[in-house]
Amino acid sequence: MNHSFIEVKADSHFPIQNLPYGVFQPKNGGSPRVGVAIGDFVLDLSVIEDAGLLNIPELQGKEVFKQSILNAFMKTNRKVWSAVRTSLQNLLSSDEPTLRDNSTLRDQAFYQQKDVEMLLPVEIGDYTDFYASKEHAINVGIMFRGKENALMPNWLNLPVGYHGRASSIVLSGTDIRRPLGQMKTPESDTPIFGPSLRFDFELEMGWFIGPGNNLGKSIPVDEAEDHIFGLVLVNDWSARDIQSWEYQPLGPFLGKNFATSISPWVVPLEALEPFRVDGPKPEMEQLPYLQQSGKGSFDIQLEVHLRGEKMDSPERICQSNFRHLYWSMAQQIAHHTVGGCNLRTGDLLASGTISGSTPESRGSLLELTWGGSEPIQMNNGEQRNWLENGDELTLTAWCQGDGYRIGFGEVTGCVLPALEYSKV
Repeated sequence: MNHSFIEVKADSHFPIQNLPYGVFQPKNGGSPRVGVAIGDFVLDLSVIEDAGLLNIPELQGKEVFKQSILNAFMKTNRKVWSAVRTSLQNLLSSDEPTLRDNSTLRDQAFYQQKDVEMLLPVEIGDYTDFYASKEHAINVGIMFRGKENALMPNWLNLPVGYHGRASSIVLSGTDIRRPLGQMKTPESDTPIFGPSLRFDFELEMGWFIGPGNNLGKSIPVDEAEDHIFGLVLVNDWSARDIQSWEYQPLGPFLGKNFATSISPWVVPLEALEPFRVDGPKPEMEQLPYLQQSGKGSFDIQLEVHLRGEKMDSPERICQSNFRHLYWSMAQQIAHHTVGGCNLRTGDLLASGTISGSTPESRGSLLELTWGGSEPIQMNNGEQRNWLENGDELTLTAWCQGDGYRIGFGEVTGCVLPALEYSKV
């Protein structure tokens, strides 16, 4: 399915080969509903559903696209997702007249993306953030423990992760308030309280769980991808000074839980199949429950752009790739559930910072500036050790096909000053 009757530019993130899902609301009024992105447009799936154009037996009478979240659709299964995707590609193809030649239906079903407000697409029950990039783990380890002890003893044996805070996951475009907390410098004997001075981003990708698993029943690694509905971009905002003081012995808490940003469009796993690749080769034999057959990663190009208040345009500060991740999505799901933990529809799992082996592929300011000791030089003469108030971060990602892209759009956020704290 190569061409749509909707004009799509070659560098658009949303050709007919993609069709990511999102939840939108027309700016001129109306209730939230589910749509897919195609070029510069959104196709309203509630209209397509009402017109009886999907013909998916498992969805008859359920009105899964007339809802303000994707969860009901996500809860079905991979077979249903694939059938809906195939139906939509047929309807949008250049040689199918059903929608193409029905001007009344087209007027009802299509919106310009600029004329809609995107909403958080999923009701997120739980959020788990992993630490799956070996390069990131080594860089952080060298900074905190030295080169000889960069990787912790468990790192090559299991996907390390922690449970994050779902309530503070926000949609792209939401301003991010600089957090307050306790910090302690090496020179001081006691901690201080105030706004974070080492404020950072983390370049990540996340995936939403469709059907989950029952409590006490694990998900085998080679069945794990059947539980992935789709992927989004993730910026795991981080207060490094708060984090470094609090994380021992139980890990991140206030240094992470104030905000995590995600992109609005959920890219189906099926859209990424042409870009499936091998991940890094395991450096030691993995336990059987983590041994994945076949290619477990994807060639997804990643970029981070920064624009300060005094900058005329955004400047790219990082280029990385999803294929750098040592632990695959399937391995992370298998490990997450091996002890009997039940994943549920709408749960978000994230990769952790995605860094590569080159300096420009480091996916956080912590690494790009080597703990703040090597500031980034911006084109207008400014420097950045850490994020400043007024800085806007934009993360973007895409897979490059032959004359088309499978893109994730963007996730953006602007840093606001910390609020004043008062005990009253």
